[in-house]
Amino acid sequence: MLHAVSLGQARLKARALSRRQWLFGGAAIGVALAAGPRAFAAQGASNSPAKKPNVLLILSDDQGYGDLACHGNPDIQTPHLDRLAAQSTEFTRFYVSPVCAPTRASVLTGRYNVRTGVHGVTAGKETMPIDETTIAESFRAEGYRTALIGKWHLGEAYPNVPHGQGFETFIGMRNGHWNDYFDAAIEKNGEPYLAKGYIADALTNEAIAYMGAHREEPFFLYLAYNTPHTPFQVEDRYWKKFADRGMPIELAAIYGMVENLDENIGRLLAALAELDLAEETIVIFFTDNGPNGDRYNAGLRGRKGAVYEGGVRVPFFLRWPGKAAAGRKVDRIASAVDIFPTLTSLCAVPPPQALPLDGMDLSPLLRSAKAAAASAQWPDRALFTHREREGDEASLYPGAIRTQRYNLVNGTELYDMLRDPGERVNLAPAHPELVRELRGRYEDWFHTALAARGFERFPIPVGYPEENPVTLPATQAYFTGGIRFYGRNGYSHDWLTEWSNAADTIHWDVDLVQAGRYRATLLYLAPEDAIGTVIEIRCGDEAKQAKLSAATSMKPLPDRNLVLVPHYQSMDWGRLEIGEIALPQRRAKLEIRCAAEKGARVMDVKALELRRL
Repeated sequence: MLHAVSLGQARLKARALSRRQWLFGGAAIGVALAAGPRAFAAQGASNSPAKKPNVLLILSDDQGYGDLACHGNPDIQTPHLDRLAAQSTEFTRFYVSPVCAPTRASVLTGRYNVRTGVHGVTAGKETMPIDETTIAESFRAEGYRTALIGKWHLGEAYPNVPHGQGFETFIGMRNGHWNDYFDAAIEKNGEPYLAKGYIADALTNEAIAYMGAHREEPFFLYLAYNTPHTPFQVEDRYWKKFADRGMPIELAAIYGMVENLDENIGRLLAALAELDLAEETIVIFFTDNGPNGDRYNAGLRGRKGAVYEGGVRVPFFLRWPGKAAAGRKVDRIASAVDIFPTLTSLCAVPPPQALPLDGMDLSPLLRSAKAAAASAQWPDRALFTHREREGDEASLYPGAIRTQRYNLVNGTELYDMLRDPGERVNLAPAHPELVRELRGRYEDWFHTALAARGFERFPIPVGYPEENPVTLPATQAYFTGGIRFYGRNGYSHDWLTEWSNAADTIHWDVDLVQAGRYRATLLYLAPEDAIGTVIEIRCGDEAKQAKLSAATSMKPLPDRNLVLVPHYQSMDWGRLEIGEIALPQRRAKLEIRCAAEKGARVMDVKALELRRL
């Protein structure tokens, strides 16, 4: 496992090598542009260099294939997304990962998530190493302005954050979800930032303002909405129309969020037209996994978390007026890993050289004159899906391998996707040789991809001047005894509770990139009878103690949740100043323990904050 310092050095080295290859390979690249796919981006160009196309990459959160009227859903209205689909080339069999963060890793790197080391959604398993080359870095190196507005979910501490991974502008949230969708206290490049109003409306406002500010220069804007992901929060006028029809409140809220999202995408597209940018902007819309609940899903089997079609097949629309055929439906299987190579091809951006991509350039399937021939000659590729098994990270399954015709699920279930898209009839007993072949290909892929990173959780980097203080969240802590997560699963914003035994401990695995003195502050909850408890922070032989002198409220803050879910509750956290501690430059175990117990409950722990002095 490399320390963050050595990872940073490796990354700089890779960037330098990649840049040299781009520069010294300029003549070859020029020839390739003249005859290859990237010539598509320059059709009609004169001798003077034309402005490269903009990219607006829109990702929604937990919206399933069936959460669109144009995909047959009879209960919702999505006129703007339906219109976008009609104006786009739609890939009808487009696949992502079963859960959030792995999809995002594949989109940004063009590589399968297992290969990038992103194999979960919390506990640091979602952190993407900084030596991965992101699509933002590639576009920024070619003069594009780059921005991420919305949800990141690939690391919570610098440099594993958007403004450390190629996005010069970041307005949003680092976590996998956000607790409050109204007047959300998010961030802008590491500084607190208030998103006024409803979260999807606010993110859309920011995106429109960004496009207007950069209309004269090429931009790459990744707009990652965090809806219709839970919590169940949306303005009354959206959810009540569904509740009045007798729908359960959860479904009413989700459909309300979908319709709000549709309105916001309508505003985005209208803004592009008003800014006179529609013709020169590639717009892509897709979602990160299947629906976050059991609801209409166009007959597909499964939901979010499943490796069946319903968990991983999502909408995918690509609009580029005059370049990508409007109204065309492409049935060739495609994947999140294809977005990076496709966009670099369309925009004449050199692909990364440091790490190999897993995706394919889909641009030949977009061209009006040649798309039919390209589709007929398209290779019968295989796409791979893996979902981490809880409690058994290294398990081969759940997983699937898809070809154009077949899907082998968990190594034992074979489905003919052309005749049985709902995956109802298992053909494995009738085709043992095909099962054996596909299972072998899946297992070879898994072991090869896994070898790059493994399943080791990365330490939290501490000491970068770009982020001071650093917050060590409870969700990335290790703990002993009876301590557990309040919301059970340790998702974003969860905290540790049931610390009732003084012998139990909590610790974080950290990578201290700078030695020095750090001030430690603990975010906590504690009842009155815990006053007087002594908490110690320890790193090797260094230790510091502080006595708890103030209790906190143990009641959740008011919210607008339509349905109570424990891990979406917000609390009024106390701050215990533990004091200064000297920390070395190395990977270390940073532990808190109870040095003297006063009540039946030590405290609940939200996070440990470290500020370098």
